[in-house]
Amino acid sequence: MTRNKLVLFIIILIIVIIAAGFWYYQKNSYSKADFSLDILAPREATLAQEVEYTIVYKNNGEFKLEEPVLIFQFPEYSIIEDGQASRREIPLETIYPKQEGQIKLKARLLGKKDDVKEAQAWLNYRPENLASQNIADTSFSTKITSVPIDLTSDLPSKIEAGKEITFRFSYFSNTDYPLSNLGIKIEHPSDFAFKSVSPEPLEELYWDIGLLNRGEGDSITITGEIEGKVGEEKSFKAQLGFWEDDYFVLLQELSKKVKIVIPSLYITQEINGNPQYIASPGDFLHYEIRFKNIGREPFNDLFLMVGLEGKAFDFESLKVQFGDFYRPSQSIIFDGQKNPKLQFLGAQEEGMVDFWIKLDDPQEKNAVLKDKVTLGSAIEEFEIKIDSELELEQTVDYRTITWDLKNYYNDVENIKAKAVLPEEIDLTGEVIPGDAVLTFNVSSREVTWNIEELAAGEDISVSFGISDRLDKPFKTIRITGEDQWTERIIETVLEIKDDGE
Repeated sequence: MTRNKLVLFIIILIIVIIAAGFWYYQKNSYSKADFSLDILAPREATLAQEVEYTIVYKNNGEFKLEEPVLIFQFPEYSIIEDGQASRREIPLETIYPKQEGQIKLKARLLGKKDDVKEAQAWLNYRPENLASQNIADTSFSTKITSVPIDLTSDLPSKIEAGKEITFRFSYFSNTDYPLSNLGIKIEHPSDFAFKSVSPEPLEELYWDIGLLNRGEGDSITITGEIEGKVGEEKSFKAQLGFWEDDYFVLLQELSKKVKIVIPSLYITQEINGNPQYIASPGDFLHYEIRFKNIGREPFNDLFLMVGLEGKAFDFESLKVQFGDFYRPSQSIIFDGQKNPKLQFLGAQEEGMVDFWIKLDDPQEKNAVLKDKVTLGSAIEEFEIKIDSELELEQTVDYRTITWDLKNYYNDVENIKAKAVLPEEIDLTGEVIPGDAVLTFNVSSREVTWNIEELAAGEDISVSFGISDRLDKPFKTIRITGEDQWTERIIETVLEIKDDGE
């Protein structure tokens, strides 16, 4: 073989060896591109809507993938089915060439509107004949497009500095899934002075709602005063959410601004001629609402609305001469067509509207009647308390008198039932029950039954003997007591008439 042929042979042999080596390397090498991992899920969801994540994997290469483990991280603050952990590790069987599979997982997403909730997935595996581990990863984002929880407030947009206001933050759920561990935080201006809050917060301006089902809700009522310069805006904020590891996860938020204005309309109210009236069941109330323009500019085409709230109102008895009653809202509307002062109210001028309504059974303990008067930007809220009612029934059985006393609506203390015994009759000293406090004044011949206290809705009885038989030994029985709700003395007089009267 000549030298040239030998050189050529060596060159060809080298090329063959290189080609064979490259082919062998290609055949036995692994590329991450040979494996795919994806998450399939909705791009949008509403609050607490169930979202299904489908994790799809496929081996597109020529090697078996051994010891595969799928790791899935649910979006932050998700509600996970069966209460499992937010991070799942799922061991898989060996994934053979061209084999594909999928895993389905479900969760409910929590967050405020427009929050983007990201799910992540990793798959750890070891290609056949290789010692090192490979990792494939992917992610998927879903946007919360709707939070069906209503958070509202009747806070007025304008208010006078130093004036007491009452307003509410109300919440209501339209979410299909029940939400638990909820709470509300309220922020207020530093110069807002609280007078009362109902219900009481657990801590400073935080209320625990707990479980909230679809169709459920409530409100928080706040009364206070705000200071500030005319033209200043004061901000109030309510946030509804839940606590997670010392972090408040926000679901819904409401911000409202109140502007400090110069007072221009002044509203007062009297009931039966008394600005501090306390009502009793059965009363017929005459409401007189007066309004005055204390500003410098006149008002035109005003509407005055009175919203009534209270179980004791008998709306069938309502009498209003120059207004219209709207039963669904239990409101009376007065306008300038029937009241000239509402059509035009000059500077320093005043006007008045009135109506009559009867009170029925309050149906509750410590009852309150409320009315909210709205005139232009001016709002005044009034409330009056309702007395309890003491009712006594007398029965006579031969020489025994029984008094049955019932207290209806509020707790009452220091109750006294008094009656004058006729001259020809005396007490025998027999009293049932034995611990009843019954006294007799010999000079005035007055019998007095003393009851220390009687709770709302309770009744009590006493029986005592007399020396001779009388069908009607008492003409008048007078019952008094101290109402613990209205803080005044209440009185009932029972007149016992002779037969034929």
